[in-house]
Amino acid sequence: MIFTTYWFLALVGITLPVYWLARPPTVRLLILGVSCALFHYHFAGPAGVAPIVVLMGITYFAALTRSRAACAAAMVACVLALGFYKYTGFLLSGLVSHINPGLAEQLGGTTSELLPELPPLGISFFVFEFVHYLFEVRRGGEPIRNPLQFILFSIFFPSLVAGPIKRYGQFLPALAEGSRNVGMDNVAAGLRRVGIGFFKKVVVADNLTYFIDLAQPGFASLSIFERWLLLTAISLRILMDFSGYSDIAIGFARMLGVKLPENFNWPYLARNIQDFWQRWHISLSTWIRDYVYIPLGGNRHGVPRRILNGMTAFALCGLWHGAAWNFVLWGLYHGIGLAACSTYERIPGLGPRLAAIWRKEPLASWAITQLFVWIGWLLFFYPVPEAWQMTKMLFGA
Repeated sequence: MIFTTYWFLALVGITLPVYWLARPPTVRLLILGVSCALFHYHFAGPAGVAPIVVLMGITYFAALTRSRAACAAAMVACVLALGFYKYTGFLLSGLVSHINPGLAEQLGGTTSELLPELPPLGISFFVFEFVHYLFEVRRGGEPIRNPLQFILFSIFFPSLVAGPIKRYGQFLPALAEGSRNVGMDNVAAGLRRVGIGFFKKVVVADNLTYFIDLAQPGFASLSIFERWLLLTAISLRILMDFSGYSDIAIGFARMLGVKLPENFNWPYLARNIQDFWQRWHISLSTWIRDYVYIPLGGNRHGVPRRILNGMTAFALCGLWHGAAWNFVLWGLYHGIGLAACSTYERIPGLGPRLAAIWRKEPLASWAITQLFVWIGWLLFFYPVPEAWQMTKMLFGA
């Protein structure tokens, strides 16, 4: 975890007081820009920085033209870069190797010489933010003309690694306000939020990880109660881990006077799958809605097309989390859940009755929603055959 390294804490320990004491706002932004560049270079290294710098240049200059063709071409370049760096191995092993093993081996040898050992740091977040920016400019939004503002939008260190995914129309005013007036109330609120985030991540999530790693290999020998206890630990771990990261990022940004969007809103209180995705990783789910689901047609072309659009959007959502089939199937699993949630009332006879039951018994709808979500985490964390076996053993099979 980058946020717990001595190097990061030293960077923050130097940046924050210098930023607070600096005047005027432009100087503060320059200090922040230097800190963001140092952060990115230190943790990404030259091989990780170079592709992002290229994408930043393409995105910045394409947006300045305000040309629909240039913005579209830049979006394609960003998506191709994400595909190349993050999904080449998955595509070769999962698709090409089944069609033409010789070609897959040949391409694998060529790409292994070009690809770094790991994808560039935060490339999924970079690409989503750049695509959002280019999409909005292409739709008539004002481009970012100030290079320093664009650099800070691109490599703002609190959100660079784990989000939230920023919208430039929200971020730039927040950045301007923070550079003018940090305020002790922001510093205090940010410090509290960082403390909450570290508690979630280091105290709760990391200890749950230790318990899961200890108990999961012997899943088959556990009692039914112990299996469900382990599933509970897995579900709480991912919530505490993801939301802890977001809390830390939001807190450090707040200490700079910058308010980032909230990313989690008590998702395990959701009473249906739609409600869950309005509470879980909000910046990602709204991005998927605005830049995948709605452009595909959303719910404007009838129920079958609506279901297809949702399944496609959530398959991409799953793939965004990792280059493996279990992530794709996890996305499709939630796509099916959302489709059922949004259409079940149309079932003659049964649908209205079920809707009436859920309204009358909110605890039942909550329990079914959490059962669906929590079992889905098995598919998220484990290979498909193992996740299926674990699911059957939860019910005594």
